[in-house]
Amino acid sequence: MAGRLLAVSDLHVGYPENREFALSLRPEDPDDWLIVAGDVGEVFADVGYVLATLADRFARVIWTPGNHELWTLPSDPVQLRGVARYEALLTVCRRFGVLTPEDDFPVWPGPDGPVTVAPLFTLYDYSFTLAPDGAGSRAEALSLASTAGLTPADERRLHPDPHPSVREWCHARVAASAPRLAAVTGPAVLVSHWPLLRAPVAALRHPEFAPWCGTELTARWHRLFPAIAAVYGHLHIPRTTTYDDVRFEEVSVGYPREWQRRGDSPPGPRVILGG
Repeated sequence: MAGRLLAVSDLHVGYPENREFALSLRPEDPDDWLIVAGDVGEVFADVGYVLATLADRFARVIWTPGNHELWTLPSDPVQLRGVARYEALLTVCRRFGVLTPEDDFPVWPGPDGPVTVAPLFTLYDYSFTLAPDGAGSRAEALSLASTAGLTPADERRLHPDPHPSVREWCHARVAASAPRLAAVTGPAVLVSHWPLLRAPVAALRHPEFAPWCGTELTARWHRLFPAIAAVYGHLHIPRTTTYDDVRFEEVSVGYPREWQRRGDSPPGPRVILGG
């Protein structure tokens, strides 16, 4: 069997069942690549340990952060915040050969290749509002969430330092990523933790969380750039959908209470190409 391009996200290894699952992941072929699309865990050391373990098994591991890796919990010995935390995670990844959004985009050479795999770190800017034509603001998002009895944890745990706000950090990330995508020639798989467009967010059980799920600034990327597939997580709704003839794969594992409703074990990595 030729190597495959696999993808998984939202491992949330702070839960023992999820940690056991994450550490059990192994390739079926020595040439298998694994995309890890964010939310490995919240504790700095856990993220590094899991990524290093996977990098020792798979031919290549490609990671992009989710919101949980960027949290700074009071209990975490590593108290770095914002960009400093992200950069420290990059250092860990480079130590173990894990590719990140700051590295050259790798080209997967498998049977459906060559295909560029583009990990993207974009964040969110509250523009995924409940009203399709809404501009979106943090104040509006917090008000709607509060009315629904919801408290987004990012507002207490994800710090944008040194950016004044998550919105501005998001816009800086988008501005840095777009030119790199524009330089890609040939087919590409776009990888982000947050969905690139609003449509998948309509499936949320609590739509008030939508403002924390992406940015309208990336809504046309799957059409502007040569995407044959888009991989994402964050919503904890694993499924395959198609938008503008591009396949979108949500590859989330999710929390135990979520995947246990669907079966006895978490969903394994999804095959994106090959196999």
